[in-house]
Amino acid sequence: MECAFVGAGSVARRYASGIDGSRLELTAVCDLDVDRARDLANRHDAAAYADLDAMLADVGAPLVVNLTSHGSHASVSRRALRADRHVFSEKPLALDAERAADLVATAERRGLALACAPINHRCDAQRHVRWLLGDERLGPVRLGYAHAHVGRVTEWHDDPESFLAVGPLYDGAVYPLNCLVSWFGPIERVRVADGFAPWPDRETETPERDSHVEATLEFRSGPTVRLTASLYAPHRSREFNSLELHGDDGSIYLADSGALAADADTVRVGGNGRDYVDAPHPAPRRERRYVDGPARVAAAVASGRRPVESARRSAHVVAVCNAVESAAADGAPVAVDAHGVPAPDLSPPPVRPHRDGRKTGRGGTAGGAGDGASRGAAVRLPPVGFGCSRYRDGEYVDRVDSIATALDAGYRLLDAAELYGNEGRIGDLLDAPGSPDREGLFLVSKVWNTNHEHVAEACEGTLEALGVDALDCYMLHWPTAWEYQGPLRDLADRPPAEQEALTFPTGDDGEPATVDASLTETWARLERVYERGLARTIGVCNVGVDRLERIAATADVLPAVVQVESHPYLPRRELVEWCHERGIRVVAHSPLSAPGLLDEPVLREIAADRDAAPAQVALAWQVERGVVPIPSSNDPEHIVENLGAARVELSAVDRERVATLADPDFER
Repeated sequence: MECAFVGAGSVARRYASGIDGSRLELTAVCDLDVDRARDLANRHDAAAYADLDAMLADVGAPLVVNLTSHGSHASVSRRALRADRHVFSEKPLALDAERAADLVATAERRGLALACAPINHRCDAQRHVRWLLGDERLGPVRLGYAHAHVGRVTEWHDDPESFLAVGPLYDGAVYPLNCLVSWFGPIERVRVADGFAPWPDRETETPERDSHVEATLEFRSGPTVRLTASLYAPHRSREFNSLELHGDDGSIYLADSGALAADADTVRVGGNGRDYVDAPHPAPRRERRYVDGPARVAAAVASGRRPVESARRSAHVVAVCNAVESAAADGAPVAVDAHGVPAPDLSPPPVRPHRDGRKTGRGGTAGGAGDGASRGAAVRLPPVGFGCSRYRDGEYVDRVDSIATALDAGYRLLDAAELYGNEGRIGDLLDAPGSPDREGLFLVSKVWNTNHEHVAEACEGTLEALGVDALDCYMLHWPTAWEYQGPLRDLADRPPAEQEALTFPTGDDGEPATVDASLTETWARLERVYERGLARTIGVCNVGVDRLERIAATADVLPAVVQVESHPYLPRRELVEWCHERGIRVVAHSPLSAPGLLDEPVLREIAADRDAAPAQVALAWQVERGVVPIPSSNDPEHIVENLGAARVELSAVDRERVATLADPDFER
């Protein structure tokens, strides 16, 4: 779509830098400084104008991108709308809420699209916060702190006059306010506000409004947020554009509400009473471009839509800024018009899908039990899961704290098992305040070797211990059947010797005490668990293609998930291909524990090139090929680092180098 820029200053250059490769074509640039307009226009083979009306008369571009100074936004947008052009405006939409509302009404009356920056609520870090809020990890959010430290614009901006004219609210505060309103809906009132004018005596240019403003904002949906906006606090101070939200059950910290990309430490989460941990966005770093805002408008118009939703939100944000100024001046609370902003929708999100479903055969979601969804449709899984085994370095260890840390960091696939003996403790954790919503978790458990003839009993025990009605996947831990030892409940509470005797029964010869229960018979018992609705999907662990083919030959319900040991030494290529061709997801246990793996020079060299750790490279290699690794750790730093592997992008050459580590003779 052809577009015209109005304004050719520094922000216009940022928009223009991303226009190549977008759906936009810059055909005209207008600026009161015609030389500045001509300089930008010449770079894009566009026409230059010094008069807006002349440009609107000469140029038929259907979209006007308003990049003028803060105080000019409303008048320029109004003229463009009256010329029947769609408009994308830099923030703020206006400096007065009534003018902002009039712009929205004009766009709706004329059937035009009207949108406004910032687009920060659509960027990865902010969307990740929205996802974490939606899965109820924090419980009801009641308190927040928002900072907007624009800094001393005379020191860092080449054209500070516009900033000095409007003060910190209409520029910096718009970023956290836009996020907060998009998450929690409209602000009902400004409870209290104050403003004053600290400024260095050495400066010759001074703000025309208060340079520092503080206000307490009350949202209709419940939260109360203290907002601090400042031109005096230094640019990029410790609290620059941060947001911190506190709920009954935990807290979340967003380091930069205006961030166009999600770095590994941009979002942090703290369970109630626990230290904050990084919650890395589970995908490679993707930086939004300024031009993505108007490009989105162009896409909407091309599809026949005329959106004004962001303009309504922007009008409400302007109304909030107006109300803060009024409350500061009058010393009394001020109500805020919602301007059509709807109530929030923080419904629990589903488990995150793998970022490239094409690699795993036909796409799809895990259906309810009994609907046949496990046939031919890949289950949606997070890119990295968390292993809950208690067996670490030759001894049993408690895992509750590490599992809680994993949930804080953002893991949403927990791999449990009857053998691990800690399902009751995991259940207590999931039942405690601050557990993610059940629909946001993918819970896996596995029936142990001694219960092949008692699958339903074992599954019912697992469900009781975890405190859930159904598992997302119930799996056969190993294909070999051993003698029944009775229900395996609360193994973690028993002495190690008793645990071993119950779970690894032996005959008089010291060998495992086996029973005659075939794999196909045990699979049929798993199918009955599935048909009863005790598991949404079923799967099998520690098998090869031969056993999978044996299951498939007689199964009424195919495995949805296959879990095997896999790492660069043991890639299991044939099995992975066999599964992916049939829409079966593959989960890799023990992805980092092969002796010597993390010391491999290949992994270390790739890690150095990618600013990553060797463990992250080994995990990212799995993610890239559509396999879900489930690393296990008790170290909080390693827990976060392993989850962050989903952010590491490997090149084709990197993947080929990792593939050279395959060892056909590898054995434990």
